[in-house]
Amino acid sequence: MKTNRPGFTAPDPPDVTRRSLLELAGLAITAAAFPSRAASALPPAHQAKTPQGSGSVMNALSTYMSEAAKHPLPDEVTEKAKHHILDTLAAIISGANLLPGQRALQFARAYGGKELCTVVASNLLCGPIEAALANGVLAHADETDDSHSPSQSHPGCAVIPAALAAGEQFRTSGAHFLRAVALGYDIGARVTMTLGGQQFEAQSHWSTHSISPLFGAAAAAGCAANLNAQQMRWMLGYTAHQSSGLGAWNRDTEHIQKAFHFGGMTARSGVTSALLVHSGWTGVDDLFSGKDNFFQAYNPHADPSGLIDKLGERYEITRTNIKKWPVGSPIQAALDALEILRKQRPFDAGQVQQITVRLATDEAAIVNNRDIPDICVQHMLAVALLDKTVTFASAHDTARMKDSAVLRERAKIKLLPDEELERLMPLRVAVLDVTLADGTHLIRRVDNVRGTLENPMTRDEIITKARDLITPVLGAPKCTTLIGKVFDLEGVPDIRELRPLLQPS
Repeated sequence: MKTNRPGFTAPDPPDVTRRSLLELAGLAITAAAFPSRAASALPPAHQAKTPQGSGSVMNALSTYMSEAAKHPLPDEVTEKAKHHILDTLAAIISGANLLPGQRALQFARAYGGKELCTVVASNLLCGPIEAALANGVLAHADETDDSHSPSQSHPGCAVIPAALAAGEQFRTSGAHFLRAVALGYDIGARVTMTLGGQQFEAQSHWSTHSISPLFGAAAAAGCAANLNAQQMRWMLGYTAHQSSGLGAWNRDTEHIQKAFHFGGMTARSGVTSALLVHSGWTGVDDLFSGKDNFFQAYNPHADPSGLIDKLGERYEITRTNIKKWPVGSPIQAALDALEILRKQRPFDAGQVQQITVRLATDEAAIVNNRDIPDICVQHMLAVALLDKTVTFASAHDTARMKDSAVLRERAKIKLLPDEELERLMPLRVAVLDVTLADGTHLIRRVDNVRGTLENPMTRDEIITKARDLITPVLGAPKCTTLIGKVFDLEGVPDIRELRPLLQPS
């Protein structure tokens, strides 16, 4: 039996291959990026409460998590959290009109449970577990939700549905909700960063897109439930037991299983972990160390101290990308490049003879001639050429994939997988080469797309995107009120106040 799963021990010596050893060595190098600093990773206020010796990482982590609801966030982190909350709510609302979202609402209608928590973009109320699942699927019904490159994950589509469901269950304030969300981004991201991020996913066939958001959802729900440090340890144990997911999600052609994998499953399971422990369940104190622990199962070369690396100093929500364009992440840089070139020298589709776009090899495989419009780079560039922009509506107009005008422009576009760009991952780089009919070459390389840490969107840009996604579903007046409420969450005494703004009239 042969496998390249990290940490796998073959049943007999002949199954240990040179390749598997090299792969494990690569993960060990990645893990080494997180030096052991369990005693000093937390701010001074938390260090005194961090026991030394066995389990010190778990003790420091659970203590920090249990205190997160009490500690105000830095102003810039609060602002960034509001951006991501609004952006994710917009993704959930717009997802209601897409096939995965419709299936989520169908599920909630059939298996709703106790009428307690909001199923966004509907008048349905469900139990917190069912609501988290439905809203998680809605959030990733499309490709408009946020992404975190170092952890190779989409945190918002799980963390925010989990925080909302648990927040409604326990009637948290808006300020508490903000802190729960920020904590979810911090914890979920650090789990797969510690495992090795994109390299871990590529070599193991496990999916960072399910593991990271799951731990983030659990942390957010546990914070909303005000779990103490011991309960947080047990909750992390139940979360570790529920962690799962394979890279085969990219074979889903209708985005339904993918939406479940990224958002629905992870939000549901995270809320489940928090509610089980809140109801009185106990468990193993430390699933991150000791016999048969989480890291032994996934990557025994990982350094667990990565879980608390700069916790309380570096907030992962500030390193999470918001997509300017309502399309798959690998397409963002290509659309940015086309927009920049057009600003430098305006041209129409009819003037274009050919476009060559270079993407990292794995990224190219995800978006190469896909049947889903917003995950097909050739189609989206053709639409952008004709429309001179991309909107939510145009990115989801499946009929245009057969339109003769679009097909004419699409025939001009050539995608080239690039090994050099692959080595830059998780940085998603695109190089666009536009050849005009007069022979002119216009070339643009984009390393940091709009919406990244290095090239952030403004509050106004976030709002503009949100209006494009929310207004067709809930209407302009309700959209405006919701935006105002999100940017004034500190003034919300009960998160249930958002409910009427998340439901159709």
